[in-house]
Amino acid sequence: MSLIAPPRTYEVKTFGCQMNVHDSERLRGSLEAAGLAEAQDGQPDVVVINTCAVRENADQRLYGHLGQLAKTKRERPGFQIAVGGCLAQKDRATIVERAPWVDVVFGTHNIGSLPTLLERSRHNGEAEVEILEALEVFPSTLPSKRESTYAGWVSISVGCNNTCTFCIVPSLRGKERDRRPGDVLAEVQALVDDGVVEVTLLGQNVNSYGVEFGDRLAFGKLLRAAGEIDGLERIRFTSPHPAAFTDDVIDAMAETDAVMPQLHMPLQSGSDRVLRAMRRSYRSTRFLGILDRVRERIPHAAITTDIIVGFPGETEEDFAETLRVVEASRFASAFTFQYSIRPGTPAATMPDQVPKAVVQERFERLVAVQDRIAFEENRAQVGRTVDVLVSSSEGRKDELTHRLSGRAEDNRLVHFTPGTEVPRPGDVVTVAVTHAAPFHLIADDGPLAVRRTRAGDAWDRAQADSCAVPAPAAGGGPRPVALGLPTLRPVAAPSA
Repeated sequence: MSLIAPPRTYEVKTFGCQMNVHDSERLRGSLEAAGLAEAQDGQPDVVVINTCAVRENADQRLYGHLGQLAKTKRERPGFQIAVGGCLAQKDRATIVERAPWVDVVFGTHNIGSLPTLLERSRHNGEAEVEILEALEVFPSTLPSKRESTYAGWVSISVGCNNTCTFCIVPSLRGKERDRRPGDVLAEVQALVDDGVVEVTLLGQNVNSYGVEFGDRLAFGKLLRAAGEIDGLERIRFTSPHPAAFTDDVIDAMAETDAVMPQLHMPLQSGSDRVLRAMRRSYRSTRFLGILDRVRERIPHAAITTDIIVGFPGETEEDFAETLRVVEASRFASAFTFQYSIRPGTPAATMPDQVPKAVVQERFERLVAVQDRIAFEENRAQVGRTVDVLVSSSEGRKDELTHRLSGRAEDNRLVHFTPGTEVPRPGDVVTVAVTHAAPFHLIADDGPLAVRRTRAGDAWDRAQADSCAVPAPAAGGGPRPVALGLPTLRPVAAPSA
């Protein structure tokens, strides 16, 4: 009787933005299509690190992880390490020079090559470094393995045509390339057919979608068309650029029921002088005008943002302008960053770099102002009735409080006490907000209603397919679920 060896196993570690999360889903799908299985015992045969080059100390984080893996490499024959993503695209052969125990280095343009590169490295007994300068195939044409049965990412474009002086993304992701609307909608339909009820459309600048095929109104049209897909309940998108944000998109948001009352609009700075130095082609007046028009059409919209503190040359007066715009904008939340030099960007060599101590002090003031505003905005939600899409895991303290968690339509995080009918991840509960905190809402009076959904059914199927135990009262989550594109055969159980 012949013995069949178990498949090699893998683990993907993801750093960075939503685009990296999307790419990691494709990496997992490609590895599984090549016969590997996701490790369940914490001892994978292959570790893939999908890197970010934007966040501060990204290289230190990478080499720290690689240093920890060096011991495993020495002790386990056949163990492989692959490094991909933006930092790999940027540093290329430097990674192998600094960590010669790495087996594969691949870039942002050829994530589908990973299985081939791993096998080639095993055969040749040496590192394989393959960095392409242009996109090989859209990531969304690759097989996918998602973590969620009820929500999915869908990439509508890759790359960026802007030249922001602080950003290295265009040199790593390339110029913007847009997928055809029919391909995007087909992928959304495939997700919905698998039980997904929420889709997030992804792009470096989603609202400039259509530039490649000459339709400046394409993004608004895409929102409306996606809203016609039967069974798709929630549409989100990230991130738009204020300079390209037009009223037809606001109209599409307001007039399409499935588009959620939420908008992530990166400010970066409230100072017009700093915005000019950043090459952000809008000014604070335009930015605030967009928010006013969104709120006029969608009164309960929750607006979030990104802000950079301490850009080269930023004065106290510039920073005061940022605080002014933050006060006027009433953001539900904000991702705040201290500027740090990114080699290869124009801002890295600008004069008047702001001292670290000054940046830190301004950052703390900004965070204090925004935290106060977020708390005030959340307190205004107390007493409101909201529909919450139940998640598999959002709150680390839920097991202690016996609460479940999910996202309201405006994307606020809600922790709620379940009633006698415990909803499944993907189901929708209607709750009344009883308390507020700066970063979440609480509904402790129990659901007013529980709506069982196709997404909850998909979660049940995933549990059955993985021989998992039934849904716990709180916490926990489904095993990852595979999904191919419409041109591939989707797996029965439930990119973006």
